[in-house]
Amino acid sequence: MKIFKPLTPSRRQMTKADDSQLTRKVRPLKSLLIINKSKAGRSKGRISVRHQGGGHKKKYRIIDFKMNKANIPAKIKSIEYDPNRSTYIALAVYKDGEKRYILAPQELKVGDEIITGDSVALKSGNRTALKNISVGTFVYNIELIPGQGAKIARSAGNSVQVMAIEGGYAHLTLPSGEVRMVPENCMASIGSLSNFEHKFENLGKAGRMRWLGVRPTVRGSAMNPVDHPHGGGEGRAPIGLRKGPKTPWGKQAFGIKTRKRKKYSDKFIIKGRKKKHHK
Repeated sequence: MKIFKPLTPSRRQMTKADDSQLTRKVRPLKSLLIINKSKAGRSKGRISVRHQGGGHKKKYRIIDFKMNKANIPAKIKSIEYDPNRSTYIALAVYKDGEKRYILAPQELKVGDEIITGDSVALKSGNRTALKNISVGTFVYNIELIPGQGAKIARSAGNSVQVMAIEGGYAHLTLPSGEVRMVPENCMASIGSLSNFEHKFENLGKAGRMRWLGVRPTVRGSAMNPVDHPHGGGEGRAPIGLRKGPKTPWGKQAFGIKTRKRKKYSDKFIIKGRKKKHHK
């Protein structure tokens, strides 16, 4: 982590993740950029997700989550910052000349070669089916359905451990502690993702959150009764509800499970997530 000299009040708090892995003075590849218009949390003109809006303009980098160019090696040309995600991305140039952005693992460097296939070396960045990966290996960018593209372990510092391969399924331990089964033909990349210090960053000031498009959050107890179930009362009032906190729309919010009771994927979950104990 980089710690700044306290030249201003915000610099006193601010910390920054180590970004020495990034390639300096490179611009994103124009052919892999698309305009990503901000909707500020609105659907059909109405706010559906609160606390979103503003923020700096940014273009979306098209990421190759499938990495389906089998048995064609690719050389890493640069490792870049992506404003749309917490992990770093890498520009891979394949031997046939095609260029694609991929998620960059922790140990990846400019000039390294990666490859996707059935019989590949188990080194960071290579991609293969889960059935070809030895037990105990850490993987990221994992598919849930073969050929669909990666869905699991895509954020900074994340990785999943392969616990067993049996009965046509791989047993994976997710960062949450959940153990679930994934078809052994699903593809996964070897290693763990870059920028693992991201979760320890301190932005230092409220203004940096606004640059990221995050608007202020107002406590429900500071509102009027018409605006929130916690609002109203003389002076500082407790929540005052028999069954504890509610959302602004009146739904129970304390210790309530949000997962559907009969979700189709329940049969693939061997062990649920770790339970957080409220004091």
